[in-house]
Amino acid sequence: MESNLLEEKKNNYIMSIYKNGIYYGISVCDLTTGDFKTTQIKEQNNFASLMDEISRYSPAEIVVNEMMYNSLEEISKIRERFSIYISMLEEQNFDSNYENFDIKYEIVDENEQKIDTTKDSLLCVTASNGLISYLRQTQKSNLDYIHKITLYSLTHYMNLDINARRNLEITEKLRDKSKKGTLLWVLDKTSTSMGGRLLRRWLNDPLIDVFRINERLEAVKELKEDIILRGDIVDSLKKVYDIERLAGKISYGSANARDLISLKNSAKQLPDIKQILEGVKSPLLNNLYKDLDTLEDIYKTIEESITDDPPISVKEGEIIKKGFNEEIDHLKEATVNGKNWVLDIETKEREQTGIKGLKVGFNKVFGYFIEVTKSNLSLVPERYIRKQTLANCERYVTEELKKVENEILGAEEKVVNLEYEAFCTIRDEIESQITRVQKTASIVSVLDVLASLATVAYEMNYTMPIVDNSGMIDIKEGRHPVIEKILPSGSFVENDTYLDKDTNRLAIITGPNMAGKSTYMRQVALITLMAQIGSFVPASYARIGVVDKIYTRVGASDDLSMGQSTFMVEMMEVASILKEATSNSLVILDEIGRGTSTYDGLSIAWAVAEYICDKEKCGAKTLFATHYHELTSLEEKLEGVKNYSIAVKEKGEDIVFLRKIVSGGTDESYGVHVAKLAGVPQVVTKRANEILKSLERKSILGNKAAEKENKKVAEGQLDLYNYKLAEIAHELDKVDLNELTPIDALNTLVNMKEKMK
Repeated sequence: MESNLLEEKKNNYIMSIYKNGIYYGISVCDLTTGDFKTTQIKEQNNFASLMDEISRYSPAEIVVNEMMYNSLEEISKIRERFSIYISMLEEQNFDSNYENFDIKYEIVDENEQKIDTTKDSLLCVTASNGLISYLRQTQKSNLDYIHKITLYSLTHYMNLDINARRNLEITEKLRDKSKKGTLLWVLDKTSTSMGGRLLRRWLNDPLIDVFRINERLEAVKELKEDIILRGDIVDSLKKVYDIERLAGKISYGSANARDLISLKNSAKQLPDIKQILEGVKSPLLNNLYKDLDTLEDIYKTIEESITDDPPISVKEGEIIKKGFNEEIDHLKEATVNGKNWVLDIETKEREQTGIKGLKVGFNKVFGYFIEVTKSNLSLVPERYIRKQTLANCERYVTEELKKVENEILGAEEKVVNLEYEAFCTIRDEIESQITRVQKTASIVSVLDVLASLATVAYEMNYTMPIVDNSGMIDIKEGRHPVIEKILPSGSFVENDTYLDKDTNRLAIITGPNMAGKSTYMRQVALITLMAQIGSFVPASYARIGVVDKIYTRVGASDDLSMGQSTFMVEMMEVASILKEATSNSLVILDEIGRGTSTYDGLSIAWAVAEYICDKEKCGAKTLFATHYHELTSLEEKLEGVKNYSIAVKEKGEDIVFLRKIVSGGTDESYGVHVAKLAGVPQVVTKRANEILKSLERKSILGNKAAEKENKKVAEGQLDLYNYKLAEIAHELDKVDLNELTPIDALNTLVNMKEKMK
């Protein structure tokens, strides 16, 4: 709850997981904002979906029921992947009937419609009740502001699995978890903390509803084109504090007087924002205008009661304005007069004693006292009562000073108590209207995100995408949003993309390392994602048929803690894609099969490409980067496959990467050239070139032998390259005929014949 310990633009979620058999109920809550969501997983690959949801929310803590806690393999995988603290909550806390709780909340859908929890929502209710029980036990505070729990469906949003979130670096860098260099970093021009949090949520939850996507796009378009409107909105939003978390602190009972002043200053901007929005044309902005509650009554309450610059503590006084409470005003006047009485006593005592340096002081330990320096002790009258001896002076009291002290201190203490009571009453009055405050915070957040997306679209020259259910991805002059921002202006090379469900399902992309294949594929995924959150995109034209899932198989890394090699991790990711991708999915595959031998790797890559391209089995729109140039022959063999390559210009023994995607495949990887660019010693690259030429000569000989053998292969049999003949040719090359005995020669022939079977 301590906002100074939390990231301003990131939600701080706690999650509960209730496991029942193979199914899960999930609830997440951000106590600082009252945001509470729940869902249930009853599909195939349940645990994989659970991991995706944990990745979506990145909770700081997880509580689970006994069955989940005792699922040791699952708990171990969650801990190793996310490094999250997990604790078990006793089973009785997971009640399936929400009416048993004194917190009266409603479970609603994403359109704010109440849900009948008796119909197949028990896992959600049970997970929610478990989380509420835990919060009540640990927080010991009012949770009434959690009056609504939103039940969301996993099918209402684009599915982004853990690997896609990591590889696309949507909200954090893969290497150091920082924000800089991510898509969020590019798009975040929000003026408020709550807007920043909402933008992060939009990026984690891209829409698949065409109507809602276009509603956002129309609003961004209006804000982008109307510079004055956008500028006025941004200027006003910059003066708005974090209403969302202020509402949480008020309900939680931890808000101080300065928090109420922040709420007042925020509310002061709301009438201006409402006026600015008057006359907007896009439906979403118009709805925001009509629904915006300006909270003028709350502003008036705080303005009339709380001083403009109150202390941090609410128990020190000086927080209630004059004229708000008669009793407080009367006591404050008494304390002011009391101070005058003290000054009168000081003046009178100086005159009566003749001690010019005499002064009346005060501290919290001894109260009021008369202080006389040691040089004047002979002038002290007998009626003075010694109170304290110091090195340079003596302190005394008189009966008159005691009487004044009792009157003053009594009034001051009473004022502090009365001010605290008045403050709590004011805070409770605002808390009773907290639902209105939360709704206003939500509207301001949406407006902030839309203005941010419009600002980025204007500054970075983004275009409005056409989003529909066409099933195609057609991008003209597309750019990578992050890399474009990092590079000098105008230096990024633009590229086109066309994918559909028919003749352009699978794009096989060949070309050298470092030429830009991975950048190109990621840019297509990011442009698609941006379009589906309602953002303009870095392209001159884009038509995005809504994608239900984005899958990525990019990069290589061991997961040694779980006993998995690079190749095992790669194959597990491929397996997940092949099981779950649909014809409406977008799949990014980068170098499938490179973690094993050449023949194994090519075989796997070939089979994966065939499977994905098959409409009956998958049919997903796929970008497939590979160094297996043999795969380019699939264009002639399979419907829906198209070859592309990265253009390269050769200058003598050097190469220049043109970063341009062109039609047609290539049989050059330029690996030795890349090694040279990377600084590998010249003697090594020179020797590598010699070996490469030798291998290529043998490959040509092997291919000729394979061509003869292929004539004997039955029609329809797929045989791109006869690896058996190549392997035999390789063995023959190692045989020394001068030392071969007749028996050895016979055995060699037998072995070769066996390999030909």
